[in-house]
Amino acid sequence: MSQRTLLFADFIGESNIIDGVMLQDRLVRLAGHTFDCLDAGFDRNEPVDVVIRPEDVDVVAPEKGMLTGIVSSVTFKGVHYEIIVDINGFKWMIQSTDYVEVDATIGLYIEPDAIHIMKKSKYSGMFGDYSSFSDEIDMLSDVDSAEEF
Repeated sequence: MSQRTLLFADFIGESNIIDGVMLQDRLVRLAGHTFDCLDAGFDRNEPVDVVIRPEDVDVVAPEKGMLTGIVSSVTFKGVHYEIIVDINGFKWMIQSTDYVEVDATIGLYIEPDAIHIMKKSKYSGMFGDYSSFSDEIDMLSDVDSAEEF
C-alpha cells in the first residue's frame, strides 16, 4: 500500500483490508465470494484493496452469512466485543455487541455500503492482511516511511 493509502486506512480507523477484484461497476470479488458494492469507475477485473470496517460487519448464524469463519478470540472492550474470525487464513476483526464463543463457527453479513474499494499500490499484498489488529501493522509503519505523497 502506498503511504497515502495507508494514511487513508489509518484515518478511517481499524479496518479489514482484503485483496479483491473489481469485476465491474458495483460488483467486487473477495474471499472467494462476489459482493455488491457502491463503487464504480474501476477497470473490469482490476485488482483492488477492499476496506471493511469492523463495526460494519454483522455477526449472523453461519447459514445466513455471506462468509463463514471460526472465532479465534473475543475481547470485551467496554461497549462491544472485539471478535477475531479466521476465514480461510485471513483474520477479520469484527466489533459486535453480541457475545460469541471462541472456536464457534459464525456467519458474517456485509451490506454493500460497508464495502469500500481502493486502488492497489506497490505495497499491496506485501504483508498479508493489513488489519490494524494484526501483528503485521508494526511492519507497515517501517515501510519506506520517507516516501513522498
